[in-house]
Amino acid sequence: MILSHLPATLRSATLETPSRSSSCRPAQRRLTKGVDDLDFFIGDEAIDKPNYATKWPIRHGIIEDWDLKEKFMEQVIFKYLRAEPEDHSFLVTEPPLNTPENREYLAEIMFETFNIPGLYIAVQAVLALAASWTSRQVGQRTLTGIVIDSGDGVTHAIPVAEGYVIGSCIKHIPIAGRDITYFIQQLLREREVGVPPEQSLETAKAVKERYCYICPDIVKEFTKYDTDPEKWIKKYKGINAITKNQFHIDVGYERFLGPEIFFHPEFANPDFREPISDVVDGVIQSCPIDVRRPLYKNIVLSGGSTMFRDFGRRLQRDLKRVVDARLRLSEELSGGRIKPKPIEVQVITHHMQRYAVWFGGSMLASTPEFFQVCHTKKDYEERGPGICRHNPVFGIMS
Repeated sequence: MILSHLPATLRSATLETPSRSSSCRPAQRRLTKGVDDLDFFIGDEAIDKPNYATKWPIRHGIIEDWDLKEKFMEQVIFKYLRAEPEDHSFLVTEPPLNTPENREYLAEIMFETFNIPGLYIAVQAVLALAASWTSRQVGQRTLTGIVIDSGDGVTHAIPVAEGYVIGSCIKHIPIAGRDITYFIQQLLREREVGVPPEQSLETAKAVKERYCYICPDIVKEFTKYDTDPEKWIKKYKGINAITKNQFHIDVGYERFLGPEIFFHPEFANPDFREPISDVVDGVIQSCPIDVRRPLYKNIVLSGGSTMFRDFGRRLQRDLKRVVDARLRLSEELSGGRIKPKPIEVQVITHHMQRYAVWFGGSMLASTPEFFQVCHTKKDYEERGPGICRHNPVFGIMS
């Protein structure tokens, strides 16, 4: 959206409205800077309202309820950004495989409800690639690479060539942050460590965010914990929400078993057994042959669920093993006559990885070129919302 401040902590898929038992008066639409009296809350405020009904206008990255999304945007713009939309052009991101109809719905809301002067709809993966330019690992700025975008609810492997997403090769991975939280919750329940039942999910999430990491070898990791438990087992302290008494739990194997489901998904999902390294390799192999080497060389991580310590290192190691094994097999099948050129595999990590999409958007929206590619209010009035079905690629800067 308006990309002038650090990202606010907003749960983009969460909105709360009063339940029928609530005594709050009906919401009235008010396009002013103050919207404190509206009877709904978003983000962390929504989670903290037990008497309100929780609704999710966005699921798996796709907007499902446009009326709620419009209310959500209203609070974001007027309450959190405190901006006059008539004075700003907007950059809005979209997930992979978003439908053209959704772009039209968004254009109608932005131009007709908020009366903005310009709108550009950017693909999240392209913005994540732009954000990776801040990494020391990146030599030449390019919009060719594969983005591993993993948040709370969904993970995608998205190949991009010269700023254009190769849509037919995108792969959905049914493992994300929420699945890790549920898996840790299950492990804690099986150990019966004394976590209050109503706080088990909250505790599992805290354990995930504070203590979890990616290990290089799961068998050796078990041995480390069994040999020297005092060194590796962490203590988690919580407060019972009902009794207000403290409770303590030991956090052991959960530290590495939680995020390990990215590489052994069968631990949490018996219907999916393909490690993330194999998924990434399969995506690249399904792309046109002339872009495969650049894709292997520029694997970019994006989203909060890629922030586990050593995630990038483990992915690069496992993917390199897969690639090297294929090259050796090729050489063996040729009887040693063909010696394939080594393939460079590089996973890019950087300090803005958690907010890579937002940060990439802020970089590109700060360039003069941004205003040249925006769809204007005048264009919308002349040609209708269909103009936003296509958004030109820009931002390949030297």
